[in-house]
Amino acid sequence: MAKQVKQGKAFEYACLLSLYSTLKENQSIEIEDTNSYRVAKNFYDNLDIEAKHKLIFGANAAAKVILRLEPQLENPLDNIPLILTIQEDSAGIAGDVRDVLCIRKQNQWEIGISCKHNHSAVKHSRLSPTIDFGESWFNIPCSQEYFDNINPLFEELRKMRKKGMFWRELEDKEDRFYVPLLNAFIEELKRLDEENPDEIPKRLLSYLLGKNDFYKVIMIDRRKVTKIQAFSMYGTLNQNAGKVCPQVKLPILNMPSRFYDISFKPDSKNTILVVADGGWTISMRIHNASSRIEPSLKFDVQLVGVPHSLYTHHESWEI
Repeated sequence: MAKQVKQGKAFEYACLLSLYSTLKENQSIEIEDTNSYRVAKNFYDNLDIEAKHKLIFGANAAAKVILRLEPQLENPLDNIPLILTIQEDSAGIAGDVRDVLCIRKQNQWEIGISCKHNHSAVKHSRLSPTIDFGESWFNIPCSQEYFDNINPLFEELRKMRKKGMFWRELEDKEDRFYVPLLNAFIEELKRLDEENPDEIPKRLLSYLLGKNDFYKVIMIDRRKVTKIQAFSMYGTLNQNAGKVCPQVKLPILNMPSRFYDISFKPDSKNTILVVADGGWTISMRIHNASSRIEPSLKFDVQLVGVPHSLYTHHESWEI
């Protein structure tokens, strides 16, 4: 498993541990002993002392902010215990991007946190000749024309894989594969949008952000800061705890309804920008996911533009 993935898992555990340490004094808390919890704890336990301290300081900064937004964490009333759990990776595939969950079963309350360590990627989706991104992202199938355009590209890659070739052996991989594949993707995304007015932009964001509200916590080591964003699309975050109100009221985010532009990022052959109304801009960078050539390519998706109403807070920390 890659070092970045291990660090990310360890940060998930640090976030759960920070919440537990902060809240355990005044209420009953139950940590679910799942496989995902044990994996994250193992990666955390195997770090050196300094690395552990960094993760805890970063997680404590996030917990400090989220407690101001979620009074039900500190005010259980009769809704005990508070359950803390780390979700399996399969939850993300099913459309739930949250890593750490805080649950009170008695009043059917829960919040989720998406934990990111030194990166802010939203999704890592793949394109291949067997993946219908229209069906899997929007529940609307791609056209045969799209597959007719991409299949020859992936067939060529399949033949290279049989020869055991590496991507580093290709000097023109961008012009030869990335650009035509992204052009086919752009045209298909535009076609889907034209044939389904007002639907594709919001379905794209729903696919990227998932089917649940969540807090996104991004720990940035070099800046010694933790960035907290509140993605409140469905109104389930920021609820009162009896008569106790959140210190900050979160706005509901509006999903986009139209694309303004879908085109290549200036001076780039591997990244496109999808610009939508409401302040949403999505960067989609395509890349090979492994050193060996294989007949699939991966997107690194980032939100480079978000609505002004999105709650964003930067909390500094020091070791």
